[in-house]
Amino acid sequence: MAANESRLRETREPLHLSSRPAQSAGSVVLNLRAYALEALAAKIVGGATAPDEAPELRMLFELVDDVRRQGNWVDSFFAYLQKPNNADAALIDCGAALGLDAVEVLAISLTAAVEDDLMIGRMLARLQAPVGGARPTLGLLSSAFEHISRHGSHAIDMLSTGIAIQSGWLTLMNDVAPLPERTVGVPLHLCQALNGHDGTLSGTRIGAQDAVPLPPSLVDLAEKHARALHGTSQRILVLRTGFNEEGRAIADLIAHTRGCRALFIETEKWSGLGPWLLMRSLLPVFCFELGPGERKVLPTIPAYTGPVLALCGPDGSVEGVGSTALNWNLPVPPVSEREGLWRIAIGNQKLAARLARDHRHSSGRIAQLGRLAHHHGRLSGRDAPGPDDVVAASWSGEGVGLEALALPLRDDISDEALVMTTTLSLELRTFLLRCRSRDGLTAGLGASAVARYHPGVRALFVGPSGTGKTMAAGWLARKLGLPLYRVDLASIVSKYIGETEKNLAQLLARAERAEVVLLFDEADSLFGKRTDVKEANDRFANAQTNYLLQRIESFDGITILTSNSRSRFDEAFTRRLDMIVDFPLPGPEERRALWQSHLGTNHSLNQKTLNQLAAAADLSGGHIRNVVLTAAVLAQEKQQAIEYEDVIAGLASEYRKLGRQLPVELTFHNSVEGG
Repeated sequence: MAANESRLRETREPLHLSSRPAQSAGSVVLNLRAYALEALAAKIVGGATAPDEAPELRMLFELVDDVRRQGNWVDSFFAYLQKPNNADAALIDCGAALGLDAVEVLAISLTAAVEDDLMIGRMLARLQAPVGGARPTLGLLSSAFEHISRHGSHAIDMLSTGIAIQSGWLTLMNDVAPLPERTVGVPLHLCQALNGHDGTLSGTRIGAQDAVPLPPSLVDLAEKHARALHGTSQRILVLRTGFNEEGRAIADLIAHTRGCRALFIETEKWSGLGPWLLMRSLLPVFCFELGPGERKVLPTIPAYTGPVLALCGPDGSVEGVGSTALNWNLPVPPVSEREGLWRIAIGNQKLAARLARDHRHSSGRIAQLGRLAHHHGRLSGRDAPGPDDVVAASWSGEGVGLEALALPLRDDISDEALVMTTTLSLELRTFLLRCRSRDGLTAGLGASAVARYHPGVRALFVGPSGTGKTMAAGWLARKLGLPLYRVDLASIVSKYIGETEKNLAQLLARAERAEVVLLFDEADSLFGKRTDVKEANDRFANAQTNYLLQRIESFDGITILTSNSRSRFDEAFTRRLDMIVDFPLPGPEERRALWQSHLGTNHSLNQKTLNQLAAAADLSGGHIRNVVLTAAVLAQEKQQAIEYEDVIAGLASEYRKLGRQLPVELTFHNSVEGG
């Protein structure tokens, strides 16, 4: 078999009827197609004379003399099966592995010949007129080959229900016709495989499309898994990763280690898959996108008994029929290996070291970001990408799909734009350090600290509206060099049971893949307290909350949630948070800084007036922003700098929105200034 396997890669030269086989020592050059045509000639033609007007039949009649000179060609045929030429080795070896009957081998050879030799199709159409067409019928095949079948006169039953049909080598057509009149065909990809080519099957692809460099640790683990699959105890390996191309690269490596190639399957509609895998030395890799609670049973591939891989994300379960699936969650490479991957991706050693230290990217994401960073660098006229190009690349959604479930917040929040109390500033900087050190945080710590540690970071920002929670999230994302996405609750929440969990699972999987900061505004609508079960809807709502609490804890990225009150959250959820940061309403000192930060330099207000505004107008930063923007509109209309009366007009408008009265101190100050 080893010698025959090497012949699978050699190209077969098809025999055409237009040129008769050359003879050697009184015998025809041997191949399966010639034997099938000779059997057809001997059975159908007999001793008749060839008609002059049918050239395709004349060619068949000419084979009669070859049959007679051959002597007992049946014995010759079975001897040939033991030592075939290169052209037929693929079919005969595959047939032996599947246990095909001799008549099935000849039927496959003749049926496949129709697909690459026009004259054979015309000949069969002539022989089967008016019932059949260019493809052979079961009646014709069984009549021609039954004397070499171990099933004898029942060859038609064997052809219609045997291994060739079950494995997909042959497909039955026109199912309304009587059995002898039903035609058979060989799938196109199997015909191409017989000719030594890979061919194509809709919904499948051989090999990974993009080459993703893999770190040594992953390569070593992949090779170990490949060697373990050689045994019979474990046939199914599930590769779980948030980045599809990385998983495909691992599957490619496993297949290569086993001496074959990966076939990625993204369809449930296929035929003749087992023979194709055997002839082209392919390892099946089923690709799934599963939601929480979804269960996928791997299909049984007829005539294939080798190992099977499955590629999916972190959610759902993959099972096999009568076989246990082993799950392998592809890990994020350590810092040292990430640095090497970044050097390959961007070529800048110093930048590679910084990126590896600051970001927990997978192998696939690093390769993708490197490719995009080079593109952004070329757009800016640079030969090599720099830090800004990597940041720009991180906003690119190439294959990530986050925009369907979350809104990118691209505002560049500087240090000067964020006005905070000393306590708030300290807490935010502590949270920033926690995010930066999440990769190696447990190094040197005890067993209890290491147990159940996840590198994800979760924080709750609590405070009244307008106190700067969203702005602080933008500032943190800028400091971390990561994109910030605000979750679109309308795209996540669904009235259908299970859909909210599925949408959130997709969001978190895509966010992990891209390494972004996720912002859940008004998060209590998703992560609120569980209620007493009084009706069926309460049970489903609590189940949804339970899933959200568990999934957010295992999330590998950075999550920021905002709310107006911490009392709206379940205690079990607050325990899962790394930090709770309070955003209080600003005091007079903070309000003065907010007025100065928002007004800038294009105004005529003196320090005394700013102090008066800070003391009298007890507004949050968001409301002060609205006031200044309204004042700027009025000032631009007059084509002058912002004046006090413009600010008072903006304040009056904002207080009306709040349903409150403008402080009398400001009204009095306004009348004094006016007088």
